[in-house]
Amino acid sequence: MTVIRGATLLLPDGRWHEGAVAIERGRIAAVDTVGTITPDAVSLELNGGYLVPGLFDCQVNGGGGVLFNDAPTVATLKTMAEAHRTFGTCAMLPTLISDDMDKVRAAIAAVEQAIDEGVPGIVGIHLEGPMLNPAKRGIHDARHFRTFDPETIALFASLRNGATLVTLAPEEVERGHIRDLVGRGVKVALGHSLAGYDEARLAEVDGVTGYTHLFNAMTGIESRKPGAVVAALEGEAWCGLIVDGHHVDPAVLRLAIRAKTDGRFCLVTDAMPGVGTDLDHFDLGGRRIAIRAGACLAEDGTLAGSALTMIDAVRHAIDWLGLDLAEAVRLGAAEPARFMGLAHDLGALRAGGRANLLHLDNDLRVRRSWIDGVMTVLPH
Repeated sequence: MTVIRGATLLLPDGRWHEGAVAIERGRIAAVDTVGTITPDAVSLELNGGYLVPGLFDCQVNGGGGVLFNDAPTVATLKTMAEAHRTFGTCAMLPTLISDDMDKVRAAIAAVEQAIDEGVPGIVGIHLEGPMLNPAKRGIHDARHFRTFDPETIALFASLRNGATLVTLAPEEVERGHIRDLVGRGVKVALGHSLAGYDEARLAEVDGVTGYTHLFNAMTGIESRKPGAVVAALEGEAWCGLIVDGHHVDPAVLRLAIRAKTDGRFCLVTDAMPGVGTDLDHFDLGGRRIAIRAGACLAEDGTLAGSALTMIDAVRHAIDWLGLDLAEAVRLGAAEPARFMGLAHDLGALRAGGRANLLHLDNDLRVRRSWIDGVMTVLPH
């Protein structure tokens, strides 16, 4: 057993408390705030800072110089996970953007193998497309767009061990398809869609529980045309937020947070290969994507994912959106876990959960991370 103390703990109810965390066999054995763990049992003294749940990113296209679409293999997943771990991501959904079905099969197989092999941080897959609306394609290649048939529904729901998130445009699929996916245990999010308010609310009735990168690639807010954004803010689905200063103006995000009082937001990065590298560009489906001032841009100015990290998303949520540290970590850890149905395992310092933790210093730099109880000491 490893006992950690000396940092202020973030408890599941959002309070901060001095105490200790005991880890055994990759899980949190105890969270002690009353001093029942004696000082002579301590294995690691942190000497200040904060001990918080590991961050959970539901949208990771690449990192460490690699892109999941380019090579959907276990080696790619290891590189991505290692790159993002440096920046506080202890759980992630590798994201495959719209591609052909052979690539989808390879991606699911790679994630399944990675989970079976215990690759740290890989907990499922996010299939973003290809059931999207061409008018809201963003950087996606519309040549891959299609709708569902029984074979593709079975494929999209085929991951044995791990969570599956599918982003789709509800107007591009038959109504029963969403219900079918949800019935097979898949989480479904609306994205890259022209669905209006009524269509979005109907999609929620059918089982949509998320909105992928809120405000981007969906219908917005007009006085007589409340679009998908209003449906998202009124409903009970979780909304992904890319807090990078490029995808959505922080003033708009502040308004959204005030409007949606249930707090169901998930910080996501939508990260591309540049994270953890000094790359100034990368290739995406034959298009050159430049990385400039933290933005990933195609030649025509289209945003192509981001260069954001999860710990920077947390910092930006504090600095730009007015959240405190506990709230920002909740959006980066607890809410993604709840969204994906993994709150019993991830997102909180709770006895019985997986031992995914971060030690942050007073400047919110990641000093140490634990994934399933295995500690990594990170460069200052």
